Amino acid sequence: MKISFPDGETRNYNKGVSGYEIAESISKSLAKKAIAVTIDGFQKDLSDKLNSDCSIKIITINSDDGLEIMRHTLTAQVLARSIKSLYPKAKLAIGPIIENGFYYDVLFEKPISIDDFPKIEEEMRKIISKGESIQKSLYSKSESIALFEDKKEKYKVDIIKNSNQDDNFQIYKQGNSGFIDLCHGPHLPNLKFIGAFKLTKLAGAYWKGDSNNEMLQRIYGTAWNNNNELETYLKMLEEAEKRDHRKLGKEMDLFHFQDDAPGSVFWHPKGWLIFKKLVDYMRIKQEEAGYTEISTPTVMDRSLWEKSGHWDKFQDNMYLAKTNDERIFAMKPMNCPGGIQIYNNSLRSYKDLPLRVAEFGKVFRFEPSGALHGLMRVREFTQDDAHIYCLKDQMENECEKVIKLTLEIYKDFGFDNVKIKFSNRPIKRIGDDKTWDFLEKSLLKSLQNLNLEYDINEGEGAFYGPKIEFVLVDAIGRDWQCGTIQVDLNLPPRLSANYVDKDGAKRHPVMIHRAFFGSLERFIGILIENYAGKLPYWLTPSQVVIININDDCLSYARKVQEKLKKSNIRSFMDDRNEKINYKIREHNHKKIPFMVVVGNNEINSGTVSLRTQETNSQEILELDKFVLKIKKLCSL
Repeated sequence: MKISFPDGETRNYNKGVSGYEIAESISKSLAKKAIAVTIDGFQKDLSDKLNSDCSIKIITINSDDGLEIMRHTLTAQVLARSIKSLYPKAKLAIGPIIENGFYYDVLFEKPISIDDFPKIEEEMRKIISKGESIQKSLYSKSESIALFEDKKEKYKVDIIKNSNQDDNFQIYKQGNSGFIDLCHGPHLPNLKFIGAFKLTKLAGAYWKGDSNNEMLQRIYGTAWNNNNELETYLKMLEEAEKRDHRKLGKEMDLFHFQDDAPGSVFWHPKGWLIFKKLVDYMRIKQEEAGYTEISTPTVMDRSLWEKSGHWDKFQDNMYLAKTNDERIFAMKPMNCPGGIQIYNNSLRSYKDLPLRVAEFGKVFRFEPSGALHGLMRVREFTQDDAHIYCLKDQMENECEKVIKLTLEIYKDFGFDNVKIKFSNRPIKRIGDDKTWDFLEKSLLKSLQNLNLEYDINEGEGAFYGPKIEFVLVDAIGRDWQCGTIQVDLNLPPRLSANYVDKDGAKRHPVMIHRAFFGSLERFIGILIENYAGKLPYWLTPSQVVIININDDCLSYARKVQEKLKKSNIRSFMDDRNEKINYKIREHNHKKIPFMVVVGNNEINSGTVSLRTQETNSQEILELDKFVLKIKKLCSL
């Protein structure tokens, strides 16, 4: 059989060869570092046998994929085994990897606390030090159920019983330890590959994310190739905690959440001002770029969602309601089907294209309560959506314009370090290869024309078309996936979006989905954390606070405020009967960028004493010069 490699080379092997044997045939040193393989885009264990022609990629421990597999082994094998060793009556649920780490959901006989982490970590180190090999066996459904019923692991039994599989359940064990776990894998071939790790936090999580089920304890952890990488990450976590937008949002009086509306934001006046400023900014940018703005209904009939395909693929995440006339409506989880109704409401000619249509659409998606996280993960959010309807020969140029505008917008918000990822065709997709060849070539060409670097996410495109993702790198090195450009082969024919071509024939336009922020709520959260609450001056809700030294200065303080107001600078007075230093500390804490102190000296000289949050130094300025300076600083 023929095996092809990433560099284009092809070699012949006998059927039944393992991933490890292929790595060894290339070089002994590669085999020593190999931990798993990717076969035709799917990760497999190193011990898996190959029996037909395929493409292969050897995964080594020092790669990104290798690090994720190591984290998976650490949670599903090492953490799980240590818990069963220390707490034999504990019931194991699930243990996936997440960004930069992993977690395991467990039902303990008596709840544990973070004070138990050192004991668990010590047990994990003991297990790792044994350096045992990890073996996989395949079982039928009935055999798998029997195995875990015997071990009284009810959650594993539940997973197996509710699976659509009948056989080939993967069960892993470590040497002769007696520990087994159900897992889709792959895993390290040996525990000796595990690097440095740390358990980080403890949280509650309902089984299957359903509040009607038992509350489990979720143990979070992180793992890296060595101690230096681990320490760097832990320092970043410490800094991230200080920047947590939930904490800063409360201190700055921007928003809050409450159980009456889980996953929905209660915007306070200052927070809503930021939201509106983002929308105002985007409206100007989009108008300059030739977009028109629309608004579509929030609640639409089930029939539209059936036509669009969302009913089949997304129904579990949709909010539904039945009316007295027995019609079923859904709150929109996406804006695109509604937008197409406006496109379809007029007869479109090829001369009308490209047509650029934007919408600040509020969407609703049910997320498990355990997944909710401040502004970053909500159930109700506003997308800065846009859809471009164009001809095939216009697509490359349109995508190029979107890319340039995207990077320009991020720069305005202080994000100069932006990673670009191109995701090509997945294995399961619609459309023929010729169409995919064209779409991928056009999207890539739009990046190449701008001389932009990008990474390829092999097989990560949507089933209906390839996409470009923009990942922002924040002030402490974290990645935030924000903007997307997606080409859609699915919706125009599904929802009968047509245009009349030169020859009079009706054809489907190319549909480009585009978002810069993705979610305005999430982007505000990212901004708060990136700037540690000290937002760009033009976005800051309260730009200047005026502090009077005594009541005799109130009239002059009001004059200062009136001057600022006339220059559209957002200010307020703090005339409380408190000490000046107390007021300054408090407003520093609330991230007010400019503090103006006025006393008798300032009244007599027609000046102000200006303090900035960054320097905390004083500057004496004439009143008019002060207003001009602040106006300039607070402009975008």
